[in-house]
Amino acid sequence: MPPPPAPTRRRLLRQAASGIALIACPALQLGVRAAPAAAARPTPAQTEGPFYPVQLPDDHDADLLHNGARRYGAGQPVWLDGRVVDLAGRPVRGAQVEIWQCDQQGHYHHPGDGGRADPDFQGFGRVEVDAQGHYRFRTLRPAAYDGRTPHIHVKVRLARRELLTTQLYVDGDPGNARDFLWRQLRDPVDRAALTRPFVAGADGLRAEFPIVVAA
Repeated sequence: MPPPPAPTRRRLLRQAASGIALIACPALQLGVRAAPAAAARPTPAQTEGPFYPVQLPDDHDADLLHNGARRYGAGQPVWLDGRVVDLAGRPVRGAQVEIWQCDQQGHYHHPGDGGRADPDFQGFGRVEVDAQGHYRFRTLRPAAYDGRTPHIHVKVRLARRELLTTQLYVDGDPGNARDFLWRQLRDPVDRAALTRPFVAGADGLRAEFPIVVAA
C-alpha cells in the first residue's frame, strides 16, 4: 500500500494556528465562557448633614439659579452632570438625583440656618435620569462656610429606596485639607471619586460626577 501523501504547507499552517489559539485562550479548549468583568466600585457614601430641606421648595427642578421668577446672580454658575449606573455599569433607569447646597454667602434654605438664605437661590434640585442614566443640573460652584470646605450634597433614590447619600467636593480647593469630612476619605480612590475638577468649557464651568450604586 502506498504511504499517505505528505501534508501540504497550507495544511501545516492551519494546524499550527489552531494550536496557538487553544494555548492563547484555554476557555476555547475547555468549552467554557470567559469570566465576567469585575464589578465597579460604588461611589462612597457620606453623611447627609443637618440641612436637608424640611420642606421641598415649590421650585425644585434642575436649575438652582432660578427660583420661580427670581434669578440668582452671585457666585460662579456651573453645569453639574454625570451618569448613575449600577455595579455592572448598567444605567439605573428611574433613579432620581437630588442636590442641595448653600448660597454664595454660606446659608441653606433650612430653619436650622436661621432663614438667612438668599430667596433668589433655589438651593435644592431634583431630576430623574434619562434612559442612559444621565442627569444634569445648572447650579452654583459651591461656596465655603465656617468649618466646611465647598461641597454639594447629593442623594440618589429609586422609588422608595435611598441608594446613596454623599457629598461632592472641588478638586484643588485649599479648604479640602482642613475639612473633617473630606479628610475621612483616606483611600485615594474614594477621595478621587468625590473630589472632582470644575473646569472651563465651551458653555461655561462644568463638573462631571459619575455615580455608581448598588441598585
